[in-house]
Amino acid sequence: MADDPLEDFTRETFHDDGTDHPVWRSGTGPAVVVIAEFPGITPEVTRFARRVRDLGCTVVLPELFGRAGRDVHPDAHGRLGTVATGARAAARICVSREFSLFATGRTSPVVPWLRALARHEHERCGGPGVGAIGMCLTGGFALAMATDEVVVAPVLSQPSLPLALGRRRSSGTDISPSDLAVVEQRCAAGLQVLGLRFRSDRHCPDGRFASLSARLGDAFVAIELRDEAANPEGIGPPHSVLTEHLVDREGAPTRAALEQVLDLFRSKLLA
Repeated sequence: MADDPLEDFTRETFHDDGTDHPVWRSGTGPAVVVIAEFPGITPEVTRFARRVRDLGCTVVLPELFGRAGRDVHPDAHGRLGTVATGARAAARICVSREFSLFATGRTSPVVPWLRALARHEHERCGGPGVGAIGMCLTGGFALAMATDEVVVAPVLSQPSLPLALGRRRSSGTDISPSDLAVVEQRCAAGLQVLGLRFRSDRHCPDGRFASLSARLGDAFVAIELRDEAANPEGIGPPHSVLTEHLVDREGAPTRAALEQVLDLFRSKLLA
């Protein structure tokens, strides 16, 4: 792949309560907030977003870190380019106060801004509600956003915060007890939460999904894939179910996982 110029997206800035972030938008119909994984809005992420857009949705990509459209593969900018891209994104995340990298039982400070974005897009786009998907470092953000009733289709793809250092962090998710209690109540009333991970993923360990299943019950639908299902040409060990390690081929387990995500958005937003 190569850098994505995002020519079919428009770039805006969304402001709420003293916080501003760029936002990329494309499409028409009910909104789906796609929160990119580390190191940012890569061509793999925009390819996924376009699949969601083609359902008949407006895709909304907040730019929280990284450079939008930058291809991280060594073939695009060389190995040094890949390292530099990751280092810049990591530096921005580490100095930012918007991410709870290590804390357990805490919702990341950027989540209220994301909830406000979801409400804004719901008013703008209409429909029964808003979809939200977080990936990797942002995976748990979609769960915390679901305290707001406008979020009707939350998806957690390999949620990786808090960083899995120790048993407590390995079984926790970056959401406060009070926020989790609200999501739990919404699940009892019919909300469905979809989660995806590879079974060997150390960044999203077994205990994390086990804890969510224990709290949310049958409302948490866990898709856990074997390592053999991952794209062997992807960078690093199996991790990114819908992007880097997706095998986009009929009959492939990752393709089936992708279709399940799209079906959730279709049924909750477009039915």
